[in-house]
Amino acid sequence: MTTSAAGQPLIPQPPATVTALRQAIRQIAPAALPAFTRELDQAADQSRQGSDLAPLQGFIAQWATYVHIQRQPYLAAELRRWEDTAESGDAAQARQAASEIGRMLDEAHAAIGLPAR
Repeated sequence: MTTSAAGQPLIPQPPATVTALRQAIRQIAPAALPAFTRELDQAADQSRQGSDLAPLQGFIAQWATYVHIQRQPYLAAELRRWEDTAESGDAAQARQAASEIGRMLDEAHAAIGLPAR
């Protein structure tokens, strides 16, 4: 992963297009490319089968949110900490972790102009 100056994003937030998101993931989280490709194929298949763009729109929203968080190392680390807490904590810790993860996702959606989840 590319390093950043103190607290600065690794890259600018890319446009919410498949091509721009793929390029961003290649730069900041190359290990996620297989999942990106697999989920894109699934969303495209679902869109074709249902003659509905919703699966592709959901895919774009999900990955634009992922990129928004991953391009900011401090946010990505905070998300990982909460995910770890959700998996290994007791029920109260898991509820708090779920709430914090939801807050982070809502903030990411707002930052990139998507409606709240």
